[in-house]
Amino acid sequence: MRTRRIGDTQVSAIGMGGMPLSIEGKPDEQQATATIHAALDAGITFIDTADAYSLDDSDFGHNETLIANAVASYGGDTSNVLIATKGGHTRTPGGGWALNGSAEYIKQACEASLKRLGVETIGLYQFHRPDPAVPIAESCGALRDLLDEGKIQYAGISNFNPAEIKQANEILGGRLVAVQNQFSPSFRSSEPELELCHEMGIAFLPWSPLGGISKAGELGSRFAKFAEVGAAHGVSPQRVCLAWMLAKSPHVIPIPGSSRPASIQDSAAAVDLALTEGELAQLDKS
Repeated sequence: MRTRRIGDTQVSAIGMGGMPLSIEGKPDEQQATATIHAALDAGITFIDTADAYSLDDSDFGHNETLIANAVASYGGDTSNVLIATKGGHTRTPGGGWALNGSAEYIKQACEASLKRLGVETIGLYQFHRPDPAVPIAESCGALRDLLDEGKIQYAGISNFNPAEIKQANEILGGRLVAVQNQFSPSFRSSEPELELCHEMGIAFLPWSPLGGISKAGELGSRFAKFAEVGAAHGVSPQRVCLAWMLAKSPHVIPIPGSSRPASIQDSAAAVDLALTEGELAQLDKS
């Protein structure tokens, strides 16, 4: 498995997003654990989660606990696995989503995540989404304090625009290491953020890189060129999609979600797919 860098840490060039294992339509615990173990078997050493990945407020933190238990039960070496989580989103009864970007809440959320993950320091802690009711300076100031206190090894942000990314990095004293934004063939408006991360030399983590849980399987039918390139190489359009993203910058680390061992194994194999310049140009235009 090829590697890329988050801060000073080498991680697999393809990560895994844990969200599908904990929200509506989630698999049973046995299948979920098998999927995480399959990712580790495939050489994936970067797993992304969030405290809000749950059905609703009643099982808040479900995904963090699931991933922590699955990694702990894995038979192989996991010392090089970096688990990233996020805080700042909340869940409501009935499965709704809300925001709380206050410094007090983010610090409380981090403490709860530390306990669920069973660690003294979180590898990468990310502010999940800007809260319109709270200045970014306050939210990112909480990340700065968590860094200074040693509660987190690295700080990241999610769903930020270029100006906000620059502001966050300034507040963090130049210690921002990752930006996690939506990016896929059907959602390309985060190109400016990707390009800025490339210029800054920090990781860009596309979430829903295959188009989202309900549409990942339709990628080839919705974007025919990805299917055509896949057929030429004898691989899935989903694998082509991830290889296309990897080619955009050495700082891109896609984090496809998965609920089955076979799908995460297919995603992991994208690191070995070499696309031609002509194919990449065609995919860019599709």
